[in-house]
This record gives sequence, structure tokens and C-alpha cells, in this order.
Amino acid sequence: MKIVVIYGGKSAEHDISILTAGSIIKEIYFEYYDVQPVYITKEGTWLKGEALKAPVAFDQALRLTEGSVAHFATTEGETSTGVRIQPCDIAGPDTVVFPILHGPNGEDGTIQGLFEILDLPYVGCGVLASANGMDKIASKHLFQQAGIPQVPFVPFVKADFEKSPEAIFTRIEGTLRYPVFVKPANMGSSVGISKATNREELTAAIEEALKYDRRIVVEQGIDAREVEVAVLGNDEVNTSVVGEVVKQAGFYDYNEKYINNTTTLQIPAAISEEVSAKIREYAETAFRAIDGSGLTRCDFFLTEANEVFINEVNTMPGFTQFSMYPKLWEAMGISYKDLVEELIQLALKRYNDRHAR
Repeated sequence: MKIVVIYGGKSAEHDISILTAGSIIKEIYFEYYDVQPVYITKEGTWLKGEALKAPVAFDQALRLTEGSVAHFATTEGETSTGVRIQPCDIAGPDTVVFPILHGPNGEDGTIQGLFEILDLPYVGCGVLASANGMDKIASKHLFQQAGIPQVPFVPFVKADFEKSPEAIFTRIEGTLRYPVFVKPANMGSSVGISKATNREELTAAIEEALKYDRRIVVEQGIDAREVEVAVLGNDEVNTSVVGEVVKQAGFYDYNEKYINNTTTLQIPAAISEEVSAKIREYAETAFRAIDGSGLTRCDFFLTEANEVFINEVNTMPGFTQFSMYPKLWEAMGISYKDLVEELIQLALKRYNDRHAR
């Protein structure tokens, strides 16, 4: 069987995707699978890399330049090359797609729709769940319907802000208290997110978020711990122990997640069994609310009074050596390598179940 690993992409999370791809490829059972890397450049060109019988020499070798032959660099400074293909060229018998794409055009249901059209099994959430999980505004409405507590929020679109910024400021300041967090509705890995403590910072934060999306959500800032739960399964849902992100920075931003690595992941989190059970129950409810399959990571706020508020779900969470998702399952006795294999098997099960109708 062939595993087509798709990574890179046009989103702002392109570089994160390469890191994640490197980590996952190291852990695929090469004795069972042929691995075919496919790199999507920042411009959207699809490049087919050299078929792998073993992991690449180093993660950045996965960054391909278009060439006439496919070849992965074996030493630093050498250029890796790939051959241009069309997206439909990935189709074939005995193939499972492992999309390691974060953010828009990768985690939002668009590429999942391509896999559906090509009739290929693929790892992770389907079209609907990916779209709902990616869009912070849509997911908040679903969580609201499901009865999952969340902090107050104000959504708006770029056109309304350009038409009457004062009206948007009035809505925000009439509903929320400073500090607030301003987020693009469709972005991950904390890209484009800013904290604002006054009107001037709010204006700058909105302008920053609008660089990434036309839909913006402003959330109430609260004094709380950040805890996370990994979810694994299709219709039969499994939740991990609860982990905590112990921050040194103001909030767990892009640099802290992937570059500086100054945060500490405490697994399991130092919380009571009762609170842990509540958080895990909310995580399963959120997974079902978006119609999840394969995997998600559900992120929550936990206050001193043990109030729990859902923050968001990530349908393709970070999967590097620093990432919470694989570490949570490691704490449950599932190794990184076995977790990757389970995700492949879940993809096949979902595909086979659908085709058995």
C-alpha cells in the first residue's frame, strides 16, 4: 500500500507543515508501506518528490524546488527537487492520503473535497468537520448549540469594519472588557492573533488579523490556564488525559509553539479527576458537534474556580516532537509510531464503511 504524504501548502502555516511532515514520515512503518511525498509550494504548485523507503536525511530536505527529476537532498546546503504534477495525479489503487497541511486550503475542507472527488481514503476529518473546525465563528455557533461553555465573543466581517469601524468598536467594547484577543476566523497555530488592552491596540490587532482573513472574531480575555485534550476515533471516540500548556510568554503564540519552545507541556495536568472528566466530556461533545473523524485536539480555558470554557478544536493539530497531541497519547501508552498507524487505519475504516453501504 502507498501512503501519499501531502505537505507545504499556500497558507501562512507552510513552514509548520514541513516540520510536521518530517516528524510523521520518520514514524511511518516503512516495512508495510511505500511512502510518496507530495509538496505544495507557497505558490500552489504540486511537486512529487522521490519515493521513500526510509525517512529523509533532515526535515528541510522536504522543501522541494521544481526540477526534471525527483531527488531528496542528503546533506545540508544541497537542493531537493520534485517533478510538477496535477493534483489528480495522486489517485491510484491501494493509496491512502496523509494530508499534513495546516490552515486555509489544507485544514478547512477544501483539499478534503478533492480527496472525496478522487475517491481516496485520507487521514483526518472530512469536508464538513474540517470546514467547521477551521472556522472559529462557525465552530463557536456549533459549540453554543451543543451546550459547551465558551467565553463571550464578537464576530464581524471586513466589509462591516471598513464601512463603520466605530460601530464595530462600539459592539466590542459594549460586549467585552479589555483585555481581548483578536483572531482571524480561519487560521491556526496562533497566526494573526493579537492581544489588545485598549482601543489603540485593538485597532492594530484588527488590522493584523485582516491580513489573514475577512472574517474576524474578538474574544473576551480571561485569567485562565490553557488545557488540551487529544481526540482519536471515528464514530467510536477516544479521549486522552488532559494536558496543560504552561506558558512563559503572554500567550501560546506561533513562536512559542514552533520556534522558541520555551513552554512546558504538563501531562497530565494538575487538576482533579472531576474536572478532567468534565473537560474530556466536552472534548468528545465538540468532536461530535463538528462531525469529527480521525483526530482533533480540543483546547480549553480553565479558571481558578474550575470553570471550563472551550477555546477551539484543531482538526490537524501540530504533530512535531514538541507538540501536545502525540505527547498526550504517549501518556496513554500509544507511541508516536503506533499513533500514525492508527490514523491510517481509521482513514481506511471510514472509507470502507462508507463504501459498504
